[in-house]
Amino acid sequence: MDFSVLNEALASKSFNKIADICDNLMLQVAAEGVPFRDEWPFAIHLLGHIYIDDINSARFLWKSIPPAIKESQPEVVAAWKIGQKLWTRDYAGVYEAIRGFDWTQQTQVLVAAFSELYTKRMFELLQSAYSTISIQDAAQFLGMSEEDASNCKHAHLCLCREVSYYFTIFRCIA
Repeated sequence: MDFSVLNEALASKSFNKIADICDNLMLQVAAEGVPFRDEWPFAIHLLGHIYIDDINSARFLWKSIPPAIKESQPEVVAAWKIGQKLWTRDYAGVYEAIRGFDWTQQTQVLVAAFSELYTKRMFELLQSAYSTISIQDAAQFLGMSEEDASNCKHAHLCLCREVSYYFTIFRCIA
């Protein structure tokens, strides 16, 4: 099976294309009647959907994965654990799922990119939903310790300690 297009997307860090590439490849090999289940990169396929925030497609892909593959490939289960945490809006759990598995070299780059993107999304969520937030809540949303959250700046958003246990969220001026 030729995964060169997928490998090129991974190498060029075009992570937003991975889900579509995998979906198209899966349709292509299924139409040709080629058995593909054993060598299919299910973890990368799941992570591709997760990266573009398409949890519904990730969920349906998970349901279509044969139980034998789920049992024999723990990385697939670990990728879906991230999807489960996103599905239930367990923000801190997403970070725990990311850190809770020793990812292979091929998926590590994608997981790291997703983690960075997810942190950015959480900062944007905090900025749009809160003007003031407790250090503890900010740390939970951002998947970090309270000490790290106290010193945190990301992109153009800042957390500014206003009162001893609270932050004011504002846009930083570069």
